[in-house]
Amino acid sequence: MADRTVSAEQLRRQLAAIFTAWGFDPGHIDDIVTLMVESDLRGIDSHGVGKIKLYEKHFHEGRINPTPKLRLVRDLPALALVDGDNGMGHLSSKFAMETAIAKARDEGVGVVSVRHSYHIGACGIYSGMAADAGMIGMAMTGATQLTMVPTFGRMSRMATNPIAFAAPGRRNPPFSLDMATTTVAVGKIDIARWQGKPIPEGWANDEAGRPETDPNAALAVEPKRLTPLGGTRERGSHKGYGLAAMVETLVTILSGSQSAGRNLRTGERGKYVDVGHFYLAIDPGFFRGAPGAFEEDLDGLVDWLHATPPVDPARPVMVPGDPEHKARLDRVETGIPMTASLLSEVREVAEAAGAAYFLESDR
Repeated sequence: MADRTVSAEQLRRQLAAIFTAWGFDPGHIDDIVTLMVESDLRGIDSHGVGKIKLYEKHFHEGRINPTPKLRLVRDLPALALVDGDNGMGHLSSKFAMETAIAKARDEGVGVVSVRHSYHIGACGIYSGMAADAGMIGMAMTGATQLTMVPTFGRMSRMATNPIAFAAPGRRNPPFSLDMATTTVAVGKIDIARWQGKPIPEGWANDEAGRPETDPNAALAVEPKRLTPLGGTRERGSHKGYGLAAMVETLVTILSGSQSAGRNLRTGERGKYVDVGHFYLAIDPGFFRGAPGAFEEDLDGLVDWLHATPPVDPARPVMVPGDPEHKARLDRVETGIPMTASLLSEVREVAEAAGAAYFLESDR
């Protein structure tokens, strides 16, 4: 339950004050905070302002570059390699997907790999950029910490390694899949902690490989021990594990980045977290020819899925993206809900940075 709601503008202002106090490049702050708050507007509370304590920790450890100089390392008509200079991943990701979209307009497809970057927030924001431009978009990223225990294992070896896919409709909002390849993202356990609730069995394990239901215990260990999507081998965790390894190949191996903040050969941490990303944009018009044909058929698929008879009439069948679209409409109007615990964390970060705190009053 939320203890308070704040407007998106209030939250952007608060985050901007913190990043300014940290000495981030003033020309970058608006993009960073806008993309962070977009996660919260979409109801992805685990990947917006809820990451501010992690960002604070890594900033003070010197593992984020506050004034990066993004550059194109290699640039071909349909391919590019971007160096994020170890700045916030929101910056390199926005640039990379914009580059992929531009290439897709010219070549039908654009593929961009990013190296030397950091956490990006919600992966689906970037695949959604492609859908908003009339393209099919895919986004994948590594993350900042080891979290996933391989099927049959007891120790973490990969991050949550999310996959996002988006495609444009004509009448309906874009189809938008955004999923971790762990059973849940780390931020979901943070939400349970803020709410004072246990986590379900199958989200995380203890050191012996047994289910862990205390969110504080699950978050206290380093590295964390989240299960692959599926939870157990009997419930398909080998598939989540396989998807995570596929993402690792595209985001870490292809770009030459670190895996969850560690060098894959030595297991050692580098100075920076050094996250890799992968972005893809495809122009569906190249394949369909007739303008709007793809979008109309995607609408047909979405309508067909929505029309599935539900088990419970109170819980109709949804398609990927529905919860985020609804949350955004609601939160633009009524504000972003925040728990007292999260508000306290934001206050602590602001005060430690010497920044003003703006979230005192209700919306």
